[in-house]
Amino acid sequence: MSKSLSPFTKQQLLPQEETLEILKNKSELFIGIPKETAFQEKRVCLTPDAVSALTSNGHRILIESGAGKGANFSDKDYSEAGAEITKDSAKVYACPMILKVEPPTLDQIKLINPQTILISALQLKTQSKKYFETLAAKRITALAFEFIRDEDGAYPAVRSLSEIAGTASVLIASELLSNVNDGNGLMFGNISGVPPVEVVILGAGTVGEFAARSALGLGANIKVFDNSITKLRCIQANLGRTVFTSTLQPKNLSKALKRCDVVIGAVRGKNRSPVLVRESMVESMKNGSVIIDVSIDMGGCFETSEVTSHKQPTFVKHGVTHYCVPNIPARYSRSASISISNIFTPYLLKIADDGGLENSLRFDKGLKNGLYIYHGILTSKSVGEWFDLKHSDINLLIF
Repeated sequence: MSKSLSPFTKQQLLPQEETLEILKNKSELFIGIPKETAFQEKRVCLTPDAVSALTSNGHRILIESGAGKGANFSDKDYSEAGAEITKDSAKVYACPMILKVEPPTLDQIKLINPQTILISALQLKTQSKKYFETLAAKRITALAFEFIRDEDGAYPAVRSLSEIAGTASVLIASELLSNVNDGNGLMFGNISGVPPVEVVILGAGTVGEFAARSALGLGANIKVFDNSITKLRCIQANLGRTVFTSTLQPKNLSKALKRCDVVIGAVRGKNRSPVLVRESMVESMKNGSVIIDVSIDMGGCFETSEVTSHKQPTFVKHGVTHYCVPNIPARYSRSASISISNIFTPYLLKIADDGGLENSLRFDKGLKNGLYIYHGILTSKSVGEWFDLKHSDINLLIF
């Protein structure tokens, strides 16, 4: 009798070891939120609602007294949400994780313990080589929230603050046109029988889109200029209506500037915003018209622009009112704080669920994109090239 042929080898028929999934241990976060000391910075990283969401998940939050005052959140609001309040800023900086809006100063870095996790803005253009060397000496792991990407590849923090800046630029322009501010006495609004206010928007990015949205909502006539046809096409689609769009041709631009009441500059370059409007073009504009240069933090896109502050936000040149405040979202500190907090909270909860920042960085490419120092090792190529510092590839450090 012939032996039956089995489709399996003897080895395959032997019982095999079962590999079980190793569950990641949730980690408890201890977060310190210091009071912002930077000039005219009134925002705060977490709102009381966000603090409540984190503390109810078992995390500890230590807030410096008065940290939310600029955004109209009281210490009582935070303590009721489960945070601990202290007047000792050194105690806050001693926490294992620190959240800030502005990057810490060199004196504040001295208060930070070695191996701390720091999450703040980086503001590369305002930094010095010493800043990165000081962080490296303390073996700090630092993330810049403006470089964190979401699953779509977009930058959520930059987008949120750009939405605020775009909407704010139109609200500010409408204030500056009113008689209260010695303006032309023009009103944004589609009043029957009255010609609408003419608005020129330079740049069809997020700031440009939200400025266009607000201006249209108030009944203004808008003209959008950008050299990217794709961006112009996107802004038309996002606004859901046909608006005047043009590439940055000098003839079309100077014609639009002569007729307009408001110009909003929202163009960004790689290192500096390109100067699109020359002084001679500003001279040809109507008396009492308004320029809002949102891109002033990158150098500005008007030749006549000069940096101003929230205390003295405007100046007049060639009969045109210029508003060139670099930190427009800080003017609406509560809305901006809620916006930043909405981005921070899910990331913090995710870091805890993943068992700490190390694991989160392993699995989340978008979060890894925000990392610029890992245990004191510079991992950002752009920072390394900018300041002539040695940098390493993060993928070689995290497996």
